[in-house]
Amino acid sequence: MMNGSVGIRSIGVCVPENEVTNAQLVERFDTSDAWMRERLGIVSRRVAGPDELTSDLALGAFEDACKRAGVDPGSIDLLICCTSTPDHMIPAVATLILRKAQIHGVPGFDVNAGGCAGGLFALDVGHKYVESGQYGRVAVVVADTVAQLNDPDDRTQHAIFGDGAACYLLERCSDSPGIGRTLLGTDPDRYYTALIKRLPDEGQLNRFSGTNVTRMDARGVKDFALSVVPGLVDKVIEAAGVTLDDVKLIVTHQANPTLIRQLVDLLGQPRDKAVIVADRLGNTSGSSVVIALAEAERTGRLSPGDVVLLLGFGAGMSYGGTVVHWCGSENFPQREW
Repeated sequence: MMNGSVGIRSIGVCVPENEVTNAQLVERFDTSDAWMRERLGIVSRRVAGPDELTSDLALGAFEDACKRAGVDPGSIDLLICCTSTPDHMIPAVATLILRKAQIHGVPGFDVNAGGCAGGLFALDVGHKYVESGQYGRVAVVVADTVAQLNDPDDRTQHAIFGDGAACYLLERCSDSPGIGRTLLGTDPDRYYTALIKRLPDEGQLNRFSGTNVTRMDARGVKDFALSVVPGLVDKVIEAAGVTLDDVKLIVTHQANPTLIRQLVDLLGQPRDKAVIVADRLGNTSGSSVVIALAEAERTGRLSPGDVVLLLGFGAGMSYGGTVVHWCGSENFPQREW
């Protein structure tokens, strides 16, 4: 197969049916609907039920992507799952997705980009596999059930986080630049800004056992996003050979709607370029940017030929960005393999 541009053929999404509203959180915590709306911009979030696992949401997103593209799930050549909340530490969630989808003869593996930046890191991994010509149709699933890691006593975490999954279906495209060069970065000095910490339990078996909960310096995350991400945007735009005025939409990690608007303001762009889903779904970690991109396409805000800026940032602290020229069905030639 010849090398060429790589495009996003479709995006699948799966979020839990269970909705947790601000009113429900007010009943549980010393907080208010006004604080959550004004400080965060969030009114509800989706949270997985006791028997709803990361692999379940991941499978739903994968099947949705295939359905929207009109392709058989068994026609993929590779499945990548990006998650920081696997069903089991080993094997990979990708393996479980393939098992639940009853797909055989297809390789699958997981990547862990450390949470919220995963929507960009995983896209870059899948992009490179298609670009190399090694695989023709690659499913990149980004799935997390981060709300399951909320500290039971932390009202802010319960207000912010939700669970969800999304799936890019990647193929070579024609007559379009497709996905541009993805620029990635990591600031290890901010390692402890956001992390999942193990709290030792009495009688724990080893250093891997114990209760896992989120620990986050919200102010540190905000300062990082507003101080580092604008510089990343400058480099991404330059590498893509476009300007911010050429960009139709800015689709960022959905940390919270208030922070997204502040970031867009800092970039000197109109707020109507932003795509926001966190107001209804909460912060779904790495999948959030992918879910937001899917919403833009499904609500008619995104058409073939449009230029989109994708940005991800989160624990690590890691960050990434790319420019995507959105493709239509006519940009994906009939498979010859």
